[in-house]
Amino acid sequence: MASLPPLLIDLPRNPVFAVGIPTILGMGAGLVTNKGKYGPESLFEKTLTRPPYSPPKQAFGIVWPALFAAMGYGSHLIVKSLDKTPPGFGRQRANRALQLYYGQLFLNQIWTPIRFGFGQLGLAFIDLTALITTLGFWLYETKDVSEKAFWLNVPYFLWSSYATYLSGAAWWLNGGETFVKTSIKKIVGGAKDKGKDL
Repeated sequence: MASLPPLLIDLPRNPVFAVGIPTILGMGAGLVTNKGKYGPESLFEKTLTRPPYSPPKQAFGIVWPALFAAMGYGSHLIVKSLDKTPPGFGRQRANRALQLYYGQLFLNQIWTPIRFGFGQLGLAFIDLTALITTLGFWLYETKDVSEKAFWLNVPYFLWSSYATYLSGAAWWLNGGETFVKTSIKKIVGGAKDKGKDL
């Protein structure tokens, strides 16, 4: 893996920037899309079938700021570890952990516009699936770099796994099941037609 640009290593050295950047980005995306055509208060959202075990909507406004702060502080701890580690395997691992941090942050930040900006339930589910996969790798790399950062972000992984269930179930209950069944029929029908031609 290539090294990160120096700016992306320098920013989390300051704990205020480390915590502030993901928190401001995350809350900002929520504010921008909140009142939109597909936002949480929209007619579109109100007509969707909600998945079983959905939390009250107010829970998201409480949980996410804490998770953004935890992931940001985790990046600060990783950079501190990177600065203390001499060149070699440990430094490479810290660098990988920081790269994965930015990867998961990107996937996290694009979910809100995909889901609430454009109303794309299926794409939002794909994004969250990619997010929890990246989070798993991030935590794996982080555990040996900073155990404190690892444990600080286990709740983030658990909540994101739950959010992935909610996102997938929302897609399935609101057109996803029909899409899958129709796609299977087309594939099976196409295969039968090809068999007849042989």
